[in-house]
Amino acid sequence: MKWVTREHVKVDRVACPWLIKRFVDPQAEFLFLPKETDWSALKDGTVYDVPGCELGHHGEDVSFNSILKKYRLTDPALVLLGELVRAADSHPSAPHPAGEGLRWIAHGFSALGLNDHEILRQEFIVYDALYAECTRRVKEGARA
Repeated sequence: MKWVTREHVKVDRVACPWLIKRFVDPQAEFLFLPKETDWSALKDGTVYDVPGCELGHHGEDVSFNSILKKYRLTDPALVLLGELVRAADSHPSAPHPAGEGLRWIAHGFSALGLNDHEILRQEFIVYDALYAECTRRVKEGARA
């Protein structure tokens, strides 16, 4: 399936493709379009992380959280990872302390001058590592 979002990926628009590829649609193809795109006119693919879409920001939830909910992904480690993504991508009332580090990493990848697909390819390992650490912490019963 095609998944469509805005170009110039950072936190949520890297975390979502990672989540989609690993837990929703292993054959996913990602398209990155200009932010001026008329998202409501797109008929081919699933739109995410753009204003007004189902798989976007709602309240304090970021798109990663919306995908977790829509696809009923309840793994506590993914939920914890969602807290990190939320803290890194928005300004929640109770941000997870690791969010700021994730924000720095995302902006650092952006500063390398890579295209969106290269960022995904290189940064997915970061999310694999974060998920492994979230899994470990959940097993130990720790939040931070």
